[in-house]
Amino acid sequence: MRIVVLVKPVPDTTGTERLGDDLRLDRASSPPIVNPNDEYAVEQALRLVEAHGGEITLLTMAPAGATETMRKALAMGAHGGVLVSDDALAGACALSTARVLAAALATLEFDLVLCGIASSDGGGGVVASGVATLCGLPYLSYAGSVEVTDDRVRIHRLHATGYMVLEAPLPALVVVTQIAVGEPRYASLKGIMAARSRVIRSLSLADLGLDPAAVGGAAASTRVLGVRPPAVRGATRVVRGSAADAAREIVDFLDERRFI
Repeated sequence: MRIVVLVKPVPDTTGTERLGDDLRLDRASSPPIVNPNDEYAVEQALRLVEAHGGEITLLTMAPAGATETMRKALAMGAHGGVLVSDDALAGACALSTARVLAAALATLEFDLVLCGIASSDGGGGVVASGVATLCGLPYLSYAGSVEVTDDRVRIHRLHATGYMVLEAPLPALVVVTQIAVGEPRYASLKGIMAARSRVIRSLSLADLGLDPAAVGGAAASTRVLGVRPPAVRGATRVVRGSAADAAREIVDFLDERRFI
């Protein structure tokens, strides 16, 4: 089984994110890590390969320095990587990102594409569906579990009251969640050493036959126009007393403000 996992370097989530003068995220202000949601996708890929055999390729669109971050995911057990890097991609929007990743996928042979539900530095959660649409792949989202049998993939898709069982032919793209996949494994010393020799192939927009004017930052369909801190929270009102008295007080509070 050949699995491609979409991964993204993001600023360390334990640090404080800063914006530059151009209102874009200052990625140099915090050390990069593998997007936490993507680590769950890597873990799911590893489990599938352990069960069925095969190889895992990481696919990333990021600045050239992202190879070191990719090696952190390779140390978990992935077998190689592809990095799409081009100066023209600085400031690219979600649509451009999907187009670039779709073009990169077209250069690879795969049976399954896995990715996390969203990135911590953006949170739009739309790139995966865009890639699936552009590549003409079945799109299965919010997967709590992933099973592959013969030439089909089956997932349990989580929702508020339980889950749905969805199935599609391979190749397909699946978005996994943190809830049921299981904690990503720690990289072993053996894995860290092996990651140093894993091949990460670099591609530019020219290699993919893409026009920088069509997918680069200059063509971004979204742009941050302004930022402001959140409003200061108002004073908190604590309701105490018996359940009956507390319920009555809450109802009166809502009624006063015409919420009910």
